[in-house]
Amino acid sequence: MASSEDILTLPPPKADARVAYGSDENQFIDLRLPQGKAPHALAIFIHGGFWRARYDLAYGGHLCAALTVQGFATANVEYRRVGNPGGGWPGSFADVRGAFQFLLQNAGRYGFDPKRVVALGHSAGGQLALCLAAHEKLTAVIPLAGVVDLQQAYALHLSNDAAAEFLGGTPGQVKDHYQEADPMKLPIKAKQWLVHGSADDIVPPSFSRDYVRAKRKENERVELVEIAGAGHFDLVDPRSAAWKEVERAVKSALA
Repeated sequence: MASSEDILTLPPPKADARVAYGSDENQFIDLRLPQGKAPHALAIFIHGGFWRARYDLAYGGHLCAALTVQGFATANVEYRRVGNPGGGWPGSFADVRGAFQFLLQNAGRYGFDPKRVVALGHSAGGQLALCLAAHEKLTAVIPLAGVVDLQQAYALHLSNDAAAEFLGGTPGQVKDHYQEADPMKLPIKAKQWLVHGSADDIVPPSFSRDYVRAKRKENERVELVEIAGAGHFDLVDPRSAAWKEVERAVKSALA
């Protein structure tokens, strides 16, 4: 089987609509709407790429299309990233939050059920999805191979100090940014499903394990789904053996 890394370059199925939620060229959402009777549960996807401008939402189109076939409305969110004017912290998160509020305000127009909304975030998008759940009302949040601990991301120099680049400095320099942005430090009421592959060599599986352990002590509702042998991109590749587990997490979260 080919590595799932080619999901990054494989053209995704076309979205039903591209809608702007802001005036910047990076503030848009690709919507996919299922067949059948509305209102539909909504899955919001926040892509990764260590918050950097050179990575965009395109690869998330495969995951979104696969979930839409299963009967979910999906919203693949683009946002300003490090390297774009206004990207980084807090701009990137402000965009994700703005996209969420836009979707809820337009729920009737697109046939979403505003009471059944799950946010999925891959890699660095997992951090943004958890921040969203800390500030807005979601049914559930599903980080896929999430960068869910920013202190640890900094300590391990993940992706050439991506966390410091995103937050505008080291924990010593911008302590408040780490405090505001780190899911480890944020109380989250929504149910959380952390999905991670045991063979992930980009974001260590220990991130999700340690997060779940810490959050259980805070009495948060967290589940760990660790997929044996799965790599970083298997979780967003509907062709992979790991995909069924991701689909199951989404269905369980919205059940």
